[in-house]
Amino acid sequence: MTERKICEPYGSQHGRTTTYDRPAGESPSIAVATALARYNDEDVTAASTQLYDYVDPEALDALFEPTRSGVDRAVHVVEFDVDGATVSVTPDHVEITSQ
Repeated sequence: MTERKICEPYGSQHGRTTTYDRPAGESPSIAVATALARYNDEDVTAASTQLYDYVDPEALDALFEPTRSGVDRAVHVVEFDVDGATVSVTPDHVEITSQ
């Protein structure tokens, strides 16, 4: 995971980004929950942001699962907003960027 911050005068932050590389076998929904907790400097087990308030975790996971015949789906990225940040999910990582 990498995190970059650009600080402007008077304490405002723009362009803050957190990237989480999803380990093999970890579901996209778990990866997003972990990335959101890290973005908010929280423990994932006590995170204030609940993924299901913004997206259906099972549906998110299904978008990235291979088909029954084992063929990868055509989904390359899913994006949605969470509390003023854009969450981008790809097959390999999650990126959260402040708006």
